[in-house]
Amino acid sequence: MGKGDKKTKRGKIVNGTYGRRRQSAKKRKKSQEAAAKKNDEKSI
Repeated sequence: MGKGDKKTKRGKIVNGTYGRRRQSAKKRKKSQEAAAKKNDEKSI
């Protein structure tokens, strides 16, 4: 497990790809907003 492993975050960084282990900034921002919205709804 290391730079050549496609399933690890380090491997994704080396290959320049994204996925579940290393999400792109676009995806992460949307998912964080959705999570924040859910938390707001629960507290009401």
